[in-house]
Amino acid sequence: MANDAGVPLLTPRINNYEDDVLHSPTNYSSFKADTDDIQEIHGVEDLVREFSAESKKLWYLAAPAIFTSICQYSIGAITQVFSGHVGTIQLAAVSIENSVIAGFAFGVMLGMGSALETLCGQAFGAKQLEMLGTYLQRSWIILTTTTLILMFPYIFATPLLRFIGQTAEISKWAGTFAVWMIPQLFAYALNFPIQKFLQAQSKIMVMAAIAAIGLIGHSLFSWLLMLKLGWGLVGAAVVLNGSWWFLVVAKLVYIFSGTCGEAWSGFSLRAFQNIWDFVKLSFASAVMLCLEMWYFMELILVAGYLKNAEVAVDAISICMNIQGWTFMVAIGFNAAISVRVSNELGAGHPRTAKFSVMVASITSLLTGIFLSMVLLLCRSWYPPLFSNNEQVQQIVYDLTPLLAATIVVGCLQPTLSGVAIGAGWQAYVAYVNITCYYLFGIPVGLILGFLLDIGVKGIWYGMLAGTTVQTGVLIIMVLRTNWNKEASLAGDRIKQWGGDLKAKENGENLVS
Repeated sequence: MANDAGVPLLTPRINNYEDDVLHSPTNYSSFKADTDDIQEIHGVEDLVREFSAESKKLWYLAAPAIFTSICQYSIGAITQVFSGHVGTIQLAAVSIENSVIAGFAFGVMLGMGSALETLCGQAFGAKQLEMLGTYLQRSWIILTTTTLILMFPYIFATPLLRFIGQTAEISKWAGTFAVWMIPQLFAYALNFPIQKFLQAQSKIMVMAAIAAIGLIGHSLFSWLLMLKLGWGLVGAAVVLNGSWWFLVVAKLVYIFSGTCGEAWSGFSLRAFQNIWDFVKLSFASAVMLCLEMWYFMELILVAGYLKNAEVAVDAISICMNIQGWTFMVAIGFNAAISVRVSNELGAGHPRTAKFSVMVASITSLLTGIFLSMVLLLCRSWYPPLFSNNEQVQQIVYDLTPLLAATIVVGCLQPTLSGVAIGAGWQAYVAYVNITCYYLFGIPVGLILGFLLDIGVKGIWYGMLAGTTVQTGVLIIMVLRTNWNKEASLAGDRIKQWGGDLKAKENGENLVS
């Protein structure tokens, strides 16, 4: 497939209708942008003015999204902290359940929910607000059904953990805790579609406020139930489930109270239309995101097979912990640019969408450089904060330049992934991730780490190489994009996936 200039088309074939569009002789260069689209920039003064205006829009979305991500990330971290005061085996059980069992489900649910970033964002930009509620309900149907499948790893967590090499005692405790955490799994299925639904409407501040209240309440009740009342692991399960369901219920109350206007007009049978096409985009979104989330988890797994594995795993874990916090910043840019791109394409503003990508890319790259410089300046004194082992401290010290480089790339890469989500390129990027991460990055890391005996650094070089190549591919993809075509396809996607817009007139609404 190629356009008139011979450049490969970058948008995946999401459904048959779009496949027809891509093969049609439509001249996308003739697409007429909305009159509100950004005008051509002439000179430095215009560039500074427009860059400043776009930066304000970007940070308005990114800052609360970063805060929300940190709060949600901290909920699980706080549970682990309190578990450490209950007992060593309890800490191990909670850590394994959070990182392996719940971590797997979290990635799948978040990935599938991110399909709404494309559809809701473009529909909102096109002012087709009534579609947002339909999309939300479709996503609930798909994710709740998927949850029934994901229950099996929770139910059979003990034998699964034993199979991958965990001790019998840790597997038993973690398996028991996993069964208790099944309610959290269903909260994931509702929460992530809601999050994307509100995000597409730029209702970010309310999510930040709910996340802050949830984190404060989680901390207080964790202390009360786990330590003060001595409920231990039972208390951890009760509070962790309760905190995630608080996030869901609070957002539902906000939506059902009428604050979203036409975006939520009640439950409708239209939610069952075009389910299969929606499943395909949700699955592509899940594959794309999960391949990214699980990639660096492989680093810790592979480190366990090196010489002096305990020291290697400890050092890698410390570096991954630091990268985890910086990743929360990157997630904010990911959310912000996906909203900006999807909204502007849906509104028929291809030039604005393109300019938003440029501003977000420059901002995230500069942010990554700043964070990496801070890390390098703190290179000597931060390792002792995490470990008293001098050998671990030395490895972390040696890995810091690699970690700094990873942070720079790791801030830009999620931004470009956000562009892909906003434009609906999930299926394409999923193939890119498989190739760059798993067919290139990991093999290179294994060769350097084991065959050439470079150790932890060799594995990390391979991982960083895979991420860098993937980022380069995304940059090329963005540079070659015909934004007029993407705006046209966004309009076609809205028409195709909106269902019968006269359904409300025919009395199909079940609950108003």
